[in-house]
Amino acid sequence: MGIGMRELVVILLVVLVVFGAKKLRTIGSDLGAAVRGFKKSMNEGEDEELNPPPRIPADGKKDAEFAEARKPREAGPNSDRSA
Repeated sequence: MGIGMRELVVILLVVLVVFGAKKLRTIGSDLGAAVRGFKKSMNEGEDEELNPPPRIPADGKKDAEFAEARKPREAGPNSDRSA
């Protein structure tokens, strides 16, 4: 059991009456843009799988040097943290 031509026409007429022709046109164009964006991102993902970005060779050096992280402040005798 699938949707036949009669059922499809009835559904489209109900949607047209509920939303109106202008709103239906806007919804259709937004849906088309979403599908195009989805296809584009899928193609970009496939291209990245086939041609991964080049890796930077590691020559035993560190990437960056960072200073030691600060220790958290300890609560002094005058700081009362009661909620």
